[in-house]
Amino acid sequence: MRIVLSTVIGQAPCESLVGRARECRVLDALLEGVRSRESGILVLRGEPGVGKTALLEYAVRVASSFHVARVVGVESEMEFPFAILQRLCAPLLDRLGRLPEPQSDALRVAFGLSAGPTPDRFLVGLAVLSLLCEVGEHAPLLCVIDDAQWLDRTSAQVLAFVARRLLADPVGLVFSVWEPNEDLVGLPELVVNGLRDADARALLDSLPRVPLDRGVYGRVVAEAHGNPLALLEWTRVITPMAPASGLTSARSLPLSSRLEQGFRQ
Repeated sequence: MRIVLSTVIGQAPCESLVGRARECRVLDALLEGVRSRESGILVLRGEPGVGKTALLEYAVRVASSFHVARVVGVESEMEFPFAILQRLCAPLLDRLGRLPEPQSDALRVAFGLSAGPTPDRFLVGLAVLSLLCEVGEHAPLLCVIDDAQWLDRTSAQVLAFVARRLLADPVGLVFSVWEPNEDLVGLPELVVNGLRDADARALLDSLPRVPLDRGVYGRVVAEAHGNPLALLEWTRVITPMAPASGLTSARSLPLSSRLEQGFRQ
């Protein structure tokens, strides 16, 4: 549950993410557009463990000279209106005084900074739009919202409202979700699929591992279905089960149930 506002410097070569050249090119193009004062919106969609967070980390590292505001959705906060929006905007509120008074008043009430009647959501949306654009005028701004399937409904609606109204503004919004989100429908989307077998094997080969026979190696790749988290977690399953010789047999490896149990935990 981090919130970061910082200037990010440096490059993260695409090669650091095995099998994700296409996704990295899309993110590179989005960031280059934001640098050129063209807003960028993207929803990364894919199953848990497929690597969406790694792609968000890539975008943050590549966002040279950007301000970065980032949050992670929390399931337990879904019933609190404006919960994630408040966390996303909190580091930016030093510029709240530059907004038109009706907008700043609406945002202050929404975030509990002032007393007053429930603010009009349209005004809150305009206020967030103005706030992000104000920050972007000083340096390009990248907003990263991970696990957006756990956004509270009000925040999701406001962020979608903002995303649809950004035009020639140096602001990027990148979301990650598990499933299609009704509030984000219509926004540019990139489906993140599992790795191809060749890339899955390359990732597996890059990990420290105990010696495996061919049957176990092939089974790990097959059972993971290209899911990078499954491939990265496999050592926790196999290593404790390996015999003294360091050779694990395929017959002794209940991989599916162990990985499923690990994901559930």
